[in-house]
Amino acid sequence: MESPLEVQRLRSVYQEYTGRGLGSSKWSSSNRGNEAIIRERSQKTLDCLQNAGLLPLSERRILDVGCGAGGTLATFKDWGAKPQNLFGVDLLPERIQRAQERYPEFTFQQANAESLPFVGDSFDLVVLFTVFTSILDPKMATNIAREISRVLRRAGAILWYDFRFNNPFNRHVRGMTRNSISQLFPDFDSRLRSITLFPPLARHMGQMTDILYPALAGLPFLRTHYLGLLIKS
Repeated sequence: MESPLEVQRLRSVYQEYTGRGLGSSKWSSSNRGNEAIIRERSQKTLDCLQNAGLLPLSERRILDVGCGAGGTLATFKDWGAKPQNLFGVDLLPERIQRAQERYPEFTFQQANAESLPFVGDSFDLVVLFTVFTSILDPKMATNIAREISRVLRRAGAILWYDFRFNNPFNRHVRGMTRNSISQLFPDFDSRLRSITLFPPLARHMGQMTDILYPALAGLPFLRTHYLGLLIKS
């Protein structure tokens, strides 16, 4: 059973984000702090995949839930995944349209992840980048977690990246603690680590970014996200 009120709320929130231009302003690729955040995440993601024996990606079927405009899936292509094995779903049709225009060789579908349009045991890897932090309805979160588990093959993995703290400046998100993640995926082996220097700080380091980012990111209390794998048993 889907959650229509939460779906409506999410659509309204993301329309507000788009109207305010938050994606292009806060996460501008020209900002050195943003570059450092993405570089760190990419390297540690590859480390996770390597350590779990998931590389090479050439034969892995990968699903990105909440795929946006497809940029994350394109990264997996750069890492060796075949375009025909890359799939993305998103709640917002305008995002899917943009993704299809940018990456016509991938497969994108507009869908509520409470009811994924795939048969069971379809994927080796499901990507969840800042998805559950935006879902405030526990019922919807449980439904999506169940669907992800259904389409993921045994010994497959969820690649998780999400906030671990609440954002006091954004009432539309909540932090995902280790305990809350385990409650959603109780039968998974959790291999998470904290990464990502507090983004507002990272964005203001300017020419000192290359020196300051690795030093400050070494302080656990300044790391805002969990990254890692949840392995299906």
